[in-house]
Amino acid sequence: MTTVAVLADPPGETDALAGLVDSDVLDAEAAAELYTATLRDACAAVERSGGDLLVNYRVPEGVEPDDAEAAVVSALAPALDDPESARYEVQIGSTRSARVGNTVTHLLERESVRTAAVVDPAVALLERRHVDSAAMKLRGDEVVLGPTARGEVWYAGFAEPVDFTDALDAPSLRTLTERARDDGLGVDFVDSLPLVSDPAGLASAVVLARTRQLAGKPVPEHTAEAIDDLGLDVDTDGDGDDLRVHTDRDTDSS
Repeated sequence: MTTVAVLADPPGETDALAGLVDSDVLDAEAAAELYTATLRDACAAVERSGGDLLVNYRVPEGVEPDDAEAAVVSALAPALDDPESARYEVQIGSTRSARVGNTVTHLLERESVRTAAVVDPAVALLERRHVDSAAMKLRGDEVVLGPTARGEVWYAGFAEPVDFTDALDAPSLRTLTERARDDGLGVDFVDSLPLVSDPAGLASAVVLARTRQLAGKPVPEHTAEAIDDLGLDVDTDGDGDDLRVHTDRDTDSS
């Protein structure tokens, strides 16, 4: 059984989707709504899988730890089948790489779990089957990664720790693979899924979600609701090449 840590921020204090706000794709309120939706679906997928859910939350600067935990607990309560049994722990470390390393190493070496994994809560369209597939692959290789189209990772699972110093430096998919191979560890991969943390990832997520809805296939509940509520859809840029997201909350019609 894999312990899966979802790396959560308090939704009202997160900068995980700052790239969307800075690019004027979404305003801060809409970004917080979308982040809450993907966070909920990620935690629900892990809870319903064969793994153990650990909500590993960050305490932003200027926020009290109890307030940070309360915000995350409140955000997740509508999504979890058994909110009272969820486990919450504070992230420790000055960088994201350090926080991931501390979490994985603690679970493997201090708690003696057989396998440990981390999930980026900005991942879209995560389902229970993805989590269970990764756990199965960890029986054969010591490191299992969930890639994105941009060379990032939405999932990183370990049976043995690696050198996590700056391990999430871009492209984190290759960096983590190199660290694992340097230690003589086997590496495998699960399905590629988009992160909604940048415009390209959001466009991919919206296309996939809208297409699955059109085909009558399931889309994770809270993400589907957020996409509909925000009126998110895609079109092409002026050259007809790159997809871009638009929303019916746009106030600038230019």
